[in-house]
Amino acid sequence: MQPPMFRLLSRGAEQAAGFTLMQQLRPHLSDLESFTRQLDRQAYQGYRLWGLWQGDQLAGLIGFRELENLIYGRFIYVDDLIVDPTMRQSGLGSVLLDKVREEARLRGCAHLVLDTGLHMALAQRFYFRAGLLARGMHFVQPLDVAQESAHA
Repeated sequence: MQPPMFRLLSRGAEQAAGFTLMQQLRPHLSDLESFTRQLDRQAYQGYRLWGLWQGDQLAGLIGFRELENLIYGRFIYVDDLIVDPTMRQSGLGSVLLDKVREEARLRGCAHLVLDTGLHMALAQRFYFRAGLLARGMHFVQPLDVAQESAHA
């Protein structure tokens, strides 16, 4: 078996390859065109989406960005992490996290941070086993904002 290969999903066919897999994590994503526009907007904010291939199959995705705040200093925030359901339990989730940890260290970041839903018990178990600790709760308040201004 070939070793896993990472590739930045930066344009066109590369982003299209990730759309179906990302829909499993983010079922609200409705179409490829909206997805690629969203990736372009996020890329402007430093977001990077890496694909992990096993041979010619896209096995996983990890999307992240470098941020800085008063709590963590410079850190990598993982927005998205998904492994193809047919390839789970194969260690690829850890491979994805390790790749981003390496990137964080190269950039001089002090922490790796991510959020997961309270209803995601399997994800939480995976993150605990991967050495991440729950350090707080993430609070959200939906705001009534026009769609146009949200995408400006």
